[in-house]
Amino acid sequence: MKVHKLRRVFVWELPVRIYHWLNALSIVVLCVTGYMIAKPPALMYSGEANDRYFFGWVRHIHFLAAYIFLFNFIIRLYWGFVGNKYAGWKNFIPTSRKFFKEMWHVIRLDILQLKGKEHFAVGHNALAGFIYFMTFIAFMIQTITGFGLYAAMSDFWFAEMFAWVPYVFGNDFFLRQVHHIFMWFFILFSVIHIYLVFYHDYVEGRGEISSMGGGWKFIEEEHFHKETAEKQ
Repeated sequence: MKVHKLRRVFVWELPVRIYHWLNALSIVVLCVTGYMIAKPPALMYSGEANDRYFFGWVRHIHFLAAYIFLFNFIIRLYWGFVGNKYAGWKNFIPTSRKFFKEMWHVIRLDILQLKGKEHFAVGHNALAGFIYFMTFIAFMIQTITGFGLYAAMSDFWFAEMFAWVPYVFGNDFFLRQVHHIFMWFFILFSVIHIYLVFYHDYVEGRGEISSMGGGWKFIEEEHFHKETAEKQ
């Protein structure tokens, strides 16, 4: 049995880790409250509706999570320019044939679960990076459509900046449909993301799961030197 010497590598900086968990929490809250807004539950209550104010709190929580989601995303965009090499934008945008070749290799690994052909990457692999780039675009669409709907019911100057959005989409009904469809995109993405994180952690054994808590991964010495030499 071959024994590998491992190197402890600090990959995910604190702002990246905070972004990840705040983003995860806000998406869960937004999806739950958003679904309730789209399909309000039929709650039986004998008292006056204004005494309960259940649905009002659902909307308030949804709007609060939306602001957290937005400003957390803005900070992550900034950190893509000032963070370490694993947080930089070149990890997310395909710019070479090698990037696409690596994506195809990871797709085959994830779908066919090929044994003995594990992919080695210290930070995000090419497929994960590209998918995250697609989610960043989805974040922007969801933010624009959400605040476009919110603008009609708020007198806050920030929300009013999105008052033009319903006119671009034609009407509030279509805008709401787009916003709702992208909610299901995030639900599907979350399910696949969680599965692949556990799968790659099992296959590669580098602390994929724990790295988003402490920031450290454990990389085989020979693969660390190889990747470092290729990126120089």
